[in-house]
Amino acid sequence: MTVAVLIKAAAMLLAAGIIGNWFLSEVKKAKIEKKPWYTPYVSIPGLLILLALSLPVIAWLVQK
Repeated sequence: MTVAVLIKAAAMLLAAGIIGNWFLSEVKKAKIEKKPWYTPYVSIPGLLILLALSLPVIAWLVQK
């Protein structure tokens, strides 16, 4: 593996960690404020996670 590939992998892992912690803080805040269970999913980090999880399905649909 080249250095460029390792830097890209590290950047992706760092971004995933940051977004994951951001989402977790939204979940904790929603629980404290007794908001509905879906509130964290309509926040910015929740929508980013949902988009990332739906990208393979969207790519598959576009290829067909």
